[in-house]
Amino acid sequence: MAYAATAGGSLPSTTAAPGVLALQRALVWLVGASGAIVFIEPSPYEIATLAASVIFFATGLRIRLVFVPLLLLLFLLNLGYTISSVAVFDRPNVPNWIATSWYMAVTVVFFAMVISEDTAARLDMFRRGLVIGAVIAALAGIAGYFNLVPGGRDLLTLYDRARGTFKDPNVFGAFLILPALFALQSVVSDKLGKSLRSAMAFGVISLAILLAFSRAAWGVLMLTSALMLALMVLTSRSQAQRSRIIVMALVTVVLAAALVAVLLSFDSIAELFKQRASFDQSYDSGRFGRFGRHLLGADMALGLPFGIGPLQFNRYFPEDTHNSYLNAFMSGGWLSGVCYPALVFVTILTGFRYVFVRVPWQLAYLAVFAAFLGTVGESFIIDTDHWRHFWMMLGTMWGMFVAAERWKADANSALKVPIACRSRRVGE
Repeated sequence: MAYAATAGGSLPSTTAAPGVLALQRALVWLVGASGAIVFIEPSPYEIATLAASVIFFATGLRIRLVFVPLLLLLFLLNLGYTISSVAVFDRPNVPNWIATSWYMAVTVVFFAMVISEDTAARLDMFRRGLVIGAVIAALAGIAGYFNLVPGGRDLLTLYDRARGTFKDPNVFGAFLILPALFALQSVVSDKLGKSLRSAMAFGVISLAILLAFSRAAWGVLMLTSALMLALMVLTSRSQAQRSRIIVMALVTVVLAAALVAVLLSFDSIAELFKQRASFDQSYDSGRFGRFGRHLLGADMALGLPFGIGPLQFNRYFPEDTHNSYLNAFMSGGWLSGVCYPALVFVTILTGFRYVFVRVPWQLAYLAVFAAFLGTVGESFIIDTDHWRHFWMMLGTMWGMFVAAERWKADANSALKVPIACRSRRVGE
């Protein structure tokens, strides 16, 4: 019943029974929430996604011709990885890396197909699940950092940085970006009661991002928040709505600055913050530092049509690539090296086309688009190609592209019907 009002704007393409629709939406919520727990393998996310895939296909899920470019790029990308892995397949973790890459590709297609139908309702459930999962993960990271749980600091932190229910603080911080944007969006646009609840969620998630001490996550949160809020102002339907977004955003900035000031009053936090905020990190500078490796690796990739295989870069250099685009060339040769950026930037360029399309799920679209854009930028300085939430957002973007086109087509058809009726009356 809660979705009776949204069903008409959700573009369901099947005549599924109400119970089936409710089950499908619940599964979307579960997949979103389970994405926050990935410190074990197989993770709850893998299990939830597999179960959801089986049930969705059993209850009605269709592949559309419009997804052919997506399927082709994903196939060629992973074909390149697989070909390049043949020579090193007996080395540790390579088979698992290849299997994970193919699995990630499958999840992209799954999300694209799921979100392309019953779009508004499923996106709302996805948002709810993602925020709930993020709050749980954030609370775990905060509790671990402040040693609020016996033995929790060893389990929930790494190198004195919060990692929550993730293996790595950097991935933890990056995952929290999209749910933080969803919460912030609610703070500046929803009614008072919901806005206050979302403010609490945003505060918890933002605190966890700060305590992850990931410079990339800090920067991405600030930039994507600014981008999303700017797009919300540009797409608002009234001056009052625009004014509220601006005022609430300013209030949020002031409160966030006050929170940071309070936290920096603790010596241990201030010291680590100063260390992490510095741009003069030893692993970034020098011939074999992060950016030096990028240049040397790019030069090396030009002469290796088949790359060097997955997980082999650190056999030639002190550390991994820390650049997803370079990693595609090194792990999958020229085929993957061309297809990976093609897939990413085609998605971004297409994404800009739908920013101002007034679909019922426009707010959710702006949040996902901003978070995806931030992750794409982050991919230049870190390996994001096996981040589950990156592929989740990629599939969701493609699903929303298709849904928006169907929405526009249905809207145009609805406008033509009255015109045709008037023409018949005039002829009579």
